[in-house]
Amino acid sequence: MSISASKNRFQKINLITIVVLFVLILAGGVVRSTGSGMGCPDWPKCFGRYIPPTSSADLPKDYKQKYVDKRLAKNQRFANTLDVFGYSDLAKRIRDDRSILVPEEFNAGKTWTEYVNRLIGAVSGIFLLLSAVYGFSYWGSSKRIALLGVFNVILVGFQAWLGSIVVSTNLVAWIVTVHMLLALAILAILIYTYHRAKVLGNGVLNTSPLIYVITILALLLSILQIAFGTEVREKIDAVATQFQGGYRNNWIVSAGEIFQHHRDMAVLVLVVNIMLYALIRKRFSRHSVHQQLMSFNFLIIMLQIVTGILLSYWALPPFAQAAHIILASLIFGAQFYLLLNLHRSVNVRGVSK
Repeated sequence: MSISASKNRFQKINLITIVVLFVLILAGGVVRSTGSGMGCPDWPKCFGRYIPPTSSADLPKDYKQKYVDKRLAKNQRFANTLDVFGYSDLAKRIRDDRSILVPEEFNAGKTWTEYVNRLIGAVSGIFLLLSAVYGFSYWGSSKRIALLGVFNVILVGFQAWLGSIVVSTNLVAWIVTVHMLLALAILAILIYTYHRAKVLGNGVLNTSPLIYVITILALLLSILQIAFGTEVREKIDAVATQFQGGYRNNWIVSAGEIFQHHRDMAVLVLVVNIMLYALIRKRFSRHSVHQQLMSFNFLIIMLQIVTGILLSYWALPPFAQAAHIILASLIFGAQFYLLLNLHRSVNVRGVSK
């Protein structure tokens, strides 16, 4: 039975959205590694314009004080929210943080880097919304696809707000980790709904329990490694501030134990994925999606190790930082899609799941 035009459109839009989201993660990594988060101090415009300025002569008058005041007001609202949830000490630290009163100097490169990031974010938001709308074409066969699409739109709205807090506050290190994990959650929902739309049925385990357990372990290790990586980045930011941007060669050494944990975890990730690769090669044919995914995943892991070496021994070059983030996301995406494909589809017509 042929798939309806709306369902076919959903699958195409969902797949495009996944690709755009990976591009957005890369753009966010570039913004983070170049320190361009405050390149546009206002939103949705940039320095009050839809097209950002290219020179200081195009800036509005008294822009520094104006946007410092807006940033201060935003942080005060966030501190009030933290008070409501019982984080009074953290709220006080935010209110007492004087560093946010130091205005950002205009830098055309950073401004346009952040602006491009926002454009990609807007495109991804549009595709996410379209994906949610067309997801209702599956309402009769899988309500979960439609409901998850709507939930993802809500999650993206929260993620956008959280992103503004990331660049606005200087103290709340854990928000960066939450921001990255939320991005992975949004990505996982997109991958799940895409896979579910393709199989349209219940999943029956199509492999040995050992492969399934090792795949879950590899996925959890990747998530933990990404969380460690964001904490390393936060520690590096603190060290960089302490050295006032200089002495880059000493940043890694000064990062402390969290970097050691991140490096040791990389070895464990490699070992588990080698085990998984061997099991997949033994269980599935080389033309299967399982072995293709695992081959792709292993290649990305090798590239990830290379970028990790570059970061460790070449003073954290920005291009390697951005590559490290997108490669980690690709590993997560490939492992999660592999996990979904370890189930065989059993078509059930007219039943909501």
